[in-house]
Amino acid sequence: MKIEKVKKSNIPNIDFDNLNFGSVFTDHMFTCSFKKGKWVNPEIKPYQPILISPSARVFHYGQACFEGMKAFKDQNDKVWLFRPKENHDRIIKSSKRLAMPEIPEEIFMEALNVLLNLDKDWIKTGMGNSLYIRPFIFADQASLNATEANEYKFMIICAPADTYYSGEVRVKIEKSFSRASKGGVGYAKAAGNYAAQFYPTILARDEGFQQIIWTDSANHQYIEEAGTMNLFFRIGDTLLTAPISDSILDGITRKSLIEIAKKEGIKIEIRPIKVTEIIEAQKCGNLKEIFGSGTAVVVMPIIGFGYENMKYDLPKVENSFSTILKKKLNDIQYNISDDPFGWRVEA
Repeated sequence: MKIEKVKKSNIPNIDFDNLNFGSVFTDHMFTCSFKKGKWVNPEIKPYQPILISPSARVFHYGQACFEGMKAFKDQNDKVWLFRPKENHDRIIKSSKRLAMPEIPEEIFMEALNVLLNLDKDWIKTGMGNSLYIRPFIFADQASLNATEANEYKFMIICAPADTYYSGEVRVKIEKSFSRASKGGVGYAKAAGNYAAQFYPTILARDEGFQQIIWTDSANHQYIEEAGTMNLFFRIGDTLLTAPISDSILDGITRKSLIEIAKKEGIKIEIRPIKVTEIIEAQKCGNLKEIFGSGTAVVVMPIIGFGYENMKYDLPKVENSFSTILKKKLNDIQYNISDDPFGWRVEA
């Protein structure tokens, strides 16, 4: 792997106490090209713009997918990744669905480790601080032919991060627009999935909500996921989450919280959840919590939701499941507690 280091780090110019998520980037990035059926020219170089043809197929036919993951630094300045193989497995799954070549695990992991070693000073200690890592693949072949491309770029860029959302979060249960359909690409981290969400989310924000809870595209009767999060519902003392499907992303944080909940003795059901079940539980006082999960947000409590022009507030719960699960997960990620699941990987 070719490595070109920056002459001078940009760290002294960064206000780490006032980060705007995803707008500040570390000194280096990784890039690798797919040409003639092989991944070639792996390189780490200073973070910089890239040169790309205006006829690159990614702009016209949307062949692009990505991953989101984080690195954490413990009090001994050791850097840790959280379940990185799961991220590699998922980018493979996304690539296959979009007819893109698979990035080999050895390239993916080596790039991560070398990049993190170079930019480890960008990772700050302390709960809530992390380095957000964005691996992504896109078609850069210069051609307007409407078929899968023959040339691609795999890159990794990194951004220092603290809390993703701040303030109170309310969500709207959507019954007109759809995020994904059966047989589509909802289970993949395809770039276009997110573009299609923006307009309905703007409309929801105009109504006082921060996010959308998506429902099934066929009848809008079943809960699927939120804009950037998988979802959990606490009814009584039972935690509910929808099963993954071809329209629901297989969230790594989601599956981790499920395992932690089981270990902590929290009753959890993974099954289809009807919107009417949530409304009825709210009306009779059994709906205790709703929270989202994802790499960026980790665990995001939701304080209220809207449906069919009605707004509902959730009660404040002591010893909430969201608080318990987030602490257990963070303690593993930051090397504060033992890791009985084997998820933590030293970079």
